[in-house]
Amino acid sequence: MSDTDAVTVLVAERIVTMDPARPSAAAVAIRGSRIVAVGSLDEVTATLRGETPTIDRTHEHDVILPGLIDQHLHPFLGAMTLTTEVIATEDWRLPGRTFPAATTEDDYRARLADADAALGAPDEWLFSWGYHSLWHGRLDRDVLDAISTTRPIGVWQRSCHEFYLNSAAIDALGITEAQVAATGALAATISLEHGHFWENGFFGFLMPILTPVFVTVDRLVTGLRQMITYLHHNGVTAFNEPGAVLPPGAWELYQEILGDDDVPLDSSFIVDARGPATAGIPVDEALEKAAALISRAPHGKVSFLPGQVKLFADGAIISQLMQMREPYLDDDGRPDPDHHGEWLMTPEVFEERSKAYWDAGYQLHVHVNGDLGLDLVLDTLERRLAETPRDDHRTVIVHFANSTEEQVDRIAALGAIVSSNPYYPVGFADKYGEFGLGPERADVMTRNRSVLDRAIPLSFHSDLPMGPSDPLAMMGFAVNRITASGRVAGPAQRVSAAAALHAVTLGAAQSWRREHELGSIEVGKLANFTVVDRDPLAVDPLEIPDIRVRGTVFEGRWFPVANDAVEPVRRSDGRASMPLIASQVAHDCAPGGCACAVAGHLVTAFFAERAA
Repeated sequence: MSDTDAVTVLVAERIVTMDPARPSAAAVAIRGSRIVAVGSLDEVTATLRGETPTIDRTHEHDVILPGLIDQHLHPFLGAMTLTTEVIATEDWRLPGRTFPAATTEDDYRARLADADAALGAPDEWLFSWGYHSLWHGRLDRDVLDAISTTRPIGVWQRSCHEFYLNSAAIDALGITEAQVAATGALAATISLEHGHFWENGFFGFLMPILTPVFVTVDRLVTGLRQMITYLHHNGVTAFNEPGAVLPPGAWELYQEILGDDDVPLDSSFIVDARGPATAGIPVDEALEKAAALISRAPHGKVSFLPGQVKLFADGAIISQLMQMREPYLDDDGRPDPDHHGEWLMTPEVFEERSKAYWDAGYQLHVHVNGDLGLDLVLDTLERRLAETPRDDHRTVIVHFANSTEEQVDRIAALGAIVSSNPYYPVGFADKYGEFGLGPERADVMTRNRSVLDRAIPLSFHSDLPMGPSDPLAMMGFAVNRITASGRVAGPAQRVSAAAALHAVTLGAAQSWRREHELGSIEVGKLANFTVVDRDPLAVDPLEIPDIRVRGTVFEGRWFPVANDAVEPVRRSDGRASMPLIASQVAHDCAPGGCACAVAGHLVTAFFAERAA
């Protein structure tokens, strides 16, 4: 009998299966990478009659969960943001260093000045990520010039949809007013006077210019490996990067790093519909390119999800550039005529691209944050269904920040599903209640309970680095909804622990059409498990984020979390924290590139520069 034919039976204190027919078990049998039996130890061994399995009691005092899933994250964005000088509204723990939170304007500017002073050569670039005006006050070219007139400084806003440069950086990059004027429509999202680039002005104009100095091989590869270790420590066994692109050289890097035999992760990607749209590529050509990307890897450990595509409606929630029905409010609670949202795909382009991909049979995943943006998405979906009816289309409403109860009704009626970011109310409801949205709208961001009350399929995602890629923390955010001030935001929108666990297991798998192999512990599925020290369905809801991940089983192989590893710091009160691991990947990598939108632009620009 070969090793792949041998059967191992894992015994646990409890196995939470997410299988309604058998929600709990005590043993699971694995042959190779697949599950062959689930039940009590007696039931499993009886099923295996005629065989002599290995009984593994390593986890007999632990709880085995289906492999936890982050439905949507950006490892390359995480790699690039968290290898800068992190000055954010939360603590970030990184390998070898902790970046404490900066919560006031004075704190922020002092930290940036300290970072400048700590660098060597006066012309060495200083890059920072994490700035947000509601915590850190005004930031522009003049403020950065006050830090240094000689050192190029680049600040990446917390949402990853905005960037700020000082005069030295603008000069170093050779950016002129004539260049900005020549961008046409992009000029509306660029202010060279203030050194500010946002949404398409950042994606389409600045990023290709900035990439050669910002996205270096060492930073990207080291950061990506750091993300792998971080995900493993948080029990993640599968993730998806939506809106991905595949320029020359990118696939080789993905395979080298993510496809390594010792990486215990299933990495999938979804085709980007936005890049071709903004680049003016004709519809037919965009469809051909999408099909060609998917054909490179329609299955396997690192793959493109067949027949799925990502579209983008409105701007970033963290920048408060989502499109809202009612006006944004100033800090006195009055309508603010100067504050408005942005479209990432104009309604005309959104209509054209959604129809093309829908008619070609694609499943649509749609980035949308504002309730006006959600109107666009639902109106469009209604037209698609009227013109070309489809059963089980599973159109995914992604992020789902702002909505109304009437819109949730429409989502149910149209047969769409939701993948929400449960961190939004926890991280932003306090500040957004004071400025921008007001408390009524801010507290009901991500109406998860309303979604479940309509029997709409629900999954959770982190959108890393927008939120922590920590499924147990995501569960805690959704179950408790406790903000940084210690209050509960929208208590009626809290969900049960069972619903939250479903959202980071089977719900996520269903959103990718992979429920036949991921998301639950059932015979025939991949043997992907997350082993924890306590049952998230049995502990006090406030303790869910404190559950320790012992390790993961990936396709039948055990990958422990080192006992001496520094744990991701969660908070038992359910409040926001954004920790990362304090350990580094053991081996080095030899050089070989919305959050949703910029990831593809980063990789494209990086590999284009390398090729040149």
